[in-house]
Amino acid sequence: MSRIKRGVTRRRRHKKVVAQTRGHRGARHRLFKQARESLMHGLYYAYEHRRDRKGQFRRLWIARINAAVRLHGLTYNRFIDGLHKAGVDIDRKVLADLAIRDGNAFTRLVETAKAALASQ
Repeated sequence: MSRIKRGVTRRRRHKKVVAQTRGHRGARHRLFKQARESLMHGLYYAYEHRRDRKGQFRRLWIARINAAVRLHGLTYNRFIDGLHKAGVDIDRKVLADLAIRDGNAFTRLVETAKAALASQ
């Protein structure tokens, strides 16, 4: 069996890694060993932070809903409880959007939640 040298294969593999680390600082985007390490960490962070972003958005929506509901004399907790008791199934993303864009609809939801809380 003949010996196989890795000239072309290695160069292509290295170029692919170095190309993916474009924008990293210093030797991290020039030298293969550092680039590979930087790429592995970067891909891991990207994977992890894609999941973290979902929680961050939920916290943002809750803060917006809480701020809007307090203008109507309720707390976030009581508002969500009232909506559940009234049988209103609207997720927090939509509630936060309504609080910002459509104040009248949000006011009606607050009144519905207050009525459900008062009846029980």
